[in-house]
Amino acid sequence: MSTCERCGAEFHCAMADAPPGQKPTGAPGETPCWCTFEPPSVPVPGAGEAGCWCPACLRAHIAALKAP
Repeated sequence: MSTCERCGAEFHCAMADAPPGQKPTGAPGETPCWCTFEPPSVPVPGAGEAGCWCPACLRAHIAALKAP
């Protein structure tokens, strides 16, 4: 399980939570992470150095960016 860097919730990340001893490869047949279905152009503050956000936090961030 991964831990959301924004709220601390535990969630499954298919890119980070590969089976023990196996790194995700992106090979055909591997389940893509849920976040790959979100808009790819949405910048996540600190992405890369901060880690992943849970679905609720990422979707709230996307909604806030779209708000007028």
